[in-house]
Amino acid sequence: MTERTPFDDVTDLLEQLGEELDEVDTTLGNPGRGDVPVDLLERDGEFVVVADLPGFGDEDVEVTVSGRTLTLRAESDDEETSAGAAPDGQYHRRERRRRSVTRRVQLPDEVNESEATATYDHGVLTVTLPKREPDSGDGTQIDVE
Repeated sequence: MTERTPFDDVTDLLEQLGEELDEVDTTLGNPGRGDVPVDLLERDGEFVVVADLPGFGDEDVEVTVSGRTLTLRAESDDEETSAGAAPDGQYHRRERRRRSVTRRVQLPDEVNESEATATYDHGVLTVTLPKREPDSGDGTQIDVE
């Protein structure tokens, strides 16, 4: 079993606060956390995060993991047209030019960052994060000279 530090308690408190703020946003009608709904599943030896990112191409999606934080980013730009012209008509209103979303997910435990994988299929991002093997608990032998 690993020892907890005061920083672990602060991190847990911030995660709990973030979850409660998400609930308040949802109650107030705001989608919360950048409009990216996620599921976090823990199974034998890994965490699996599934996120809905419709309307983006796989080249628009960026996934990073650092420590216990998974960050999902997606950004798309429609091709700019001059003076409201379109290939097949004239724009009178254009609201779908640029879209950007970001979502950070706090993971319950440390993961092996170098073995993480991600797939993106029909607007659904699936990230598989193998858990970091726990220390044996025996510590590390240090030679005394």
